[in-house]
Amino acid sequence: MKISDNVKYIGVFDTETDLFEGQYKIPDGISYNSYVIIDEKIAVLDTVDKNFGDEWLKNLSAVLGDKKPDYLVVHHMEPDHSANIARFMNVYPEATIVSSAAAFRMMQNFFGTAFENRRLLVGENDELSLGKHTLKFIAAPMVHWPEVIMSYEVSEKILFSADGFGRFGSTDEKDDWADEARRYYIGIVGKYGVQVQAVLKKAAALEIAKICPLHGPVLTKNIGEYVKLYDIWSSYAVETDGTVIAYASVYGNTEKAAKLLAEKLESNGEKVEIYDLARTDVSEAVAAAFRYGKLVLASITYNTDVFPYMKEFINHLTERDFKNRTVAFIENGSWAPTAAKTMRTMLEKCKNLVFAETTVKITSALNESSETQIEKLVDELVTK
Repeated sequence: MKISDNVKYIGVFDTETDLFEGQYKIPDGISYNSYVIIDEKIAVLDTVDKNFGDEWLKNLSAVLGDKKPDYLVVHHMEPDHSANIARFMNVYPEATIVSSAAAFRMMQNFFGTAFENRRLLVGENDELSLGKHTLKFIAAPMVHWPEVIMSYEVSEKILFSADGFGRFGSTDEKDDWADEARRYYIGIVGKYGVQVQAVLKKAAALEIAKICPLHGPVLTKNIGEYVKLYDIWSSYAVETDGTVIAYASVYGNTEKAAKLLAEKLESNGEKVEIYDLARTDVSEAVAAAFRYGKLVLASITYNTDVFPYMKEFINHLTERDFKNRTVAFIENGSWAPTAAKTMRTMLEKCKNLVFAETTVKITSALNESSETQIEKLVDELVTK
């Protein structure tokens, strides 16, 4: 991956891990990005996951030749980026670590040392001159850890964005970026929209030619489009008009109702995505719920509650500050359906949700009455 004559890529690609952060399926793998700026002084930007230390150091050595790095800039202390800090410092005993005060406190926790005699603390607007290249630092707390900093290389107008603008899968900018970047953002950073908005305001004052994140491709084209999507996601705005239907069904009757609703919505020109929560990667369904403006939750009543997959799905929404959407319910129960009430109660902590007036109530299987309710719900949703 070529960045420029003086900025080199030394990252690695992980096809071994099946679950990122123990929960996100990554069938197409994930990259751990690391960079080197070659100038009068040499700065290495971030390390990689512990399982790829040998490969990373080999990549670094190939770029350096007989030179030695002066600095290791640590933007983020999550172990997939920081695991090789101590090893790097042993290999290069003259190097200095550059990072935030909070990051050095975390290094003490991870490595038993905060590298007191080999460190340079930086914060908002501090600069590190490497010669013709200068890194200007941007505090980015809670995007998505408290110690995070980003940096802006002034001469080449490159934003090193830590986990911001990252994505699962490919490092090729030609591949579709938005779907896996959205799933990554909503899953990992989505709770911290206010903090992302604060960083975007700082970035608006910069002329950005390239974005170098810690995961995924280096972004070099249509930078404004990437920033626009991040603005939408972090402000919890609706990205795409349409409806997501998420259902949890045991014997197929709730599924039948969900699919009937989808069919009728689509026949009215509505864009619809439908998810069987028992068989879908929940992070895909969650990302879709944040993408579209309307969400229909369809669940059986289960042990006087909702089906476990539905409960998990709603918990993922609420812990990521789900808001600014229209929500409707389909409930099913053979003797005492209560799923709609339970689901609504779970969502009441969310801000600025509009609940549809129509709730579809099924007692075991669809009948004329519940099909009429579906028709009424269709009319309500397509007018919103």
